[in-house]
Amino acid sequence: MANPITIRTALSDVNPVSEEHSLIEVPLNGKINLRGNPDNAAFIEGVENALGLALPPVANAVTSSTDLRIFWLGPDEWLIHLPLEAVNEKIHALREALVNQHVAITEVSDYFSVLELSGPQAREILASASPFDTRPQHFKTGQCTQTRFGHASILLWPLDKTPGFGLQIRWSYAQYIHQYLTQSIHNAEALKTFQLNN
Repeated sequence: MANPITIRTALSDVNPVSEEHSLIEVPLNGKINLRGNPDNAAFIEGVENALGLALPPVANAVTSSTDLRIFWLGPDEWLIHLPLEAVNEKIHALREALVNQHVAITEVSDYFSVLELSGPQAREILASASPFDTRPQHFKTGQCTQTRFGHASILLWPLDKTPGFGLQIRWSYAQYIHQYLTQSIHNAEALKTFQLNN
């Protein structure tokens, strides 16, 4: 009998952080990059019919359902997160719905890794290497942004659990960012312990 295929990621061999703060890699999910003309009503309608979910209506917004999440990346570009096993079906549905339109539909499932950071000082931990203002009055659930963390570009969004954030990063930077965040978590927790004891 053939051995089952083991799906590995950039951080398969890295232990998650599970202390007062949590840093985990999300199991590999499907990702589709979509480009098209948002001024074309047929494009907007076709995408919604194919996915069962509308594109984000404004810049830096996210729409989501039980199984899908769509991120606004630019005026004519979106990223779709979905179950890995549904990728081929949804790509086929998009191509059928958008036939004869000028679009690009590209699977990028194994190009990115997704981390989730949560805990009481998650904002301060992100601020250790990112210039983006994640305070809740500026960055709310349902929004996303492309910014930097250290030397890497990331896609960042608030999680439903507050404070918590999702980070999508290129695989080549995954270990670098995980190590940086892990050290920032340890620093934040050590500082809190020191302050409590003095």
